[in-house]
Amino acid sequence: MSTAIPGNLHVANDVLADIVGNAAMECYGVVGMTAPSAADGIAKILPASRLRRGVVVNTTEEGVHVDLYVVIEYGTNISTVSRNLVDQVSFALTEYARVPLAGVEVHVQDVKVRR
Repeated sequence: MSTAIPGNLHVANDVLADIVGNAAMECYGVVGMTAPSAADGIAKILPASRLRRGVVVNTTEEGVHVDLYVVIEYGTNISTVSRNLVDQVSFALTEYARVPLAGVEVHVQDVKVRR
């Protein structure tokens, strides 16, 4: 299909959060996603069906800004895993959803041994 169709496409933030959550879980060194606020100070890993809760998507005039709340595997380099996360999420949003990207921030909530 090579013909362009005129119009605008609007993608819901929840759809973008699902894309981001799945892209993040494919990244080496990521054990899981956590909720943005750990009420008791302990980060709990979310089940795969609720990955979107570990992603906060905000739409600005510059584009989409994403905050990721993750648990990293013990023994991996946090800086390298974070850079890989930013690259993976940026690629998913720009190539799959075709949305302008304002930024991606990674918040490491915990470090755990993968079981």
